[in-house]
This record gives sequence, C-alpha cells and structure tokens, in this order.
Amino acid sequence: MPTQATVPTEPTVPTEPTVPTEPTVPTQARANRGPTAGPDNRRALIAAAREVFSERGFAAPLSAVAKRAGVGQGSLYRHFPDRLALAVAVFDDNIAELEAIAQRPESTLDQLFAAIADQAMGSTALIDTIASHRHDVRAMPLQQRIVGVVGELLDRDRSRGLVRSSVTGDDVTLAIAMLAFALSRTDDADKPETAERARTMFRAAFGS
Repeated sequence: MPTQATVPTEPTVPTEPTVPTEPTVPTQARANRGPTAGPDNRRALIAAAREVFSERGFAAPLSAVAKRAGVGQGSLYRHFPDRLALAVAVFDDNIAELEAIAQRPESTLDQLFAAIADQAMGSTALIDTIASHRHDVRAMPLQQRIVGVVGELLDRDRSRGLVRSSVTGDDVTLAIAMLAFALSRTDDADKPETAERARTMFRAAFGS
C-alpha cells in the first residue's frame, strides 16, 4: 500500500526571553505615633463631635464620633471619659470664638448675638446639655467665661451709647438663653428667620 504523505508541521516560533520581575517590596504599616498623636487626635475628635452632634443630635453614638475623627474608641475615651466631657470641649471652642469677637475693639453686643445664633443653629443639643449640667464643675467655668464676654461688650456698648444704662449683664445672658431655647425648638428651615426676629427684639429692648 502506498504510504500516507507526511503533513509538514508549523515552524516553531522562538519564545521571548523571560523578563525577571522586580522583587516585591513589603508594604510598611503606618507608624504608630504614640503619645505625639494625642493633641491631633483630640482636635479631630472635637471637630468630628461638632459635625456628628449637629447632624444626628447629642444622643448620637460616640462610636460615630470616633469613626468620623479617624481614631479608635479607646483614643476617644482617653480624651473624653463621658459624653458631657466631649460636649464641654466642643462648647469650649464655641466660647473661644465669642471671646475672640469680644477682643475686637469694633465688636458690639449685636454681633455677639449674631455669633451665638450661628452657633446655636448648629449646636442646640450641646447648649441644652451644658444648661442642664450647669452645676457640674466642668461646665461652670464655661458659664463664667460667657459672663465675662457679655460684661466686656456691655461696658463697651454703654460707653458708646448703644444700649441703655439700665441694661445689666443678667439681662443679656437671659436674652442669650432665650435665643438658644427658641432655636433649639425651631425647625432647621425656620431657624435663620427666628434668629433674626430675636435679634430685632433684643435691639428694641436694649437699645438706647
């Protein structure tokens, strides 16, 4: 029988030489800064608490504050052992802003009311908490600082003839409490109008 013709095979294509891969460099974990991270963590927690409490109320879980700050809960409780301690820290920042206003020579009580209204619109829960713990030794210094700010601006406005001489510091602090109370019980959409109406009333009540 005739033999079957052999089918020619495809020529072998030479393979490319293997390029050696770069050795894998292990990823280094972020260094633990230890105690040096304390001040930064504290600032981050205060900023996060201001946002979380404004968005979700003062009853928001503290775990949400730690998560927003990017720290562990252990770090949170090292700085702030309870919810009131955190509220005091946030409120301390608020008062520092008011003190800065009082230090400006051109500032007036009306500008103080405006600043407090802005703060109250975002921190009414904190204001209520501080007010309800006003006899706590941690909250009392905050009240004294507010009284100091009011006294400084009141004396300045009196000397300029902007308020009546009969207006007292207690009158002003009562007006501030009334403003905060009203805003804490007003819908968010209506708060700017309510704040402006309150300021108009205070101008009429205190103006010379």
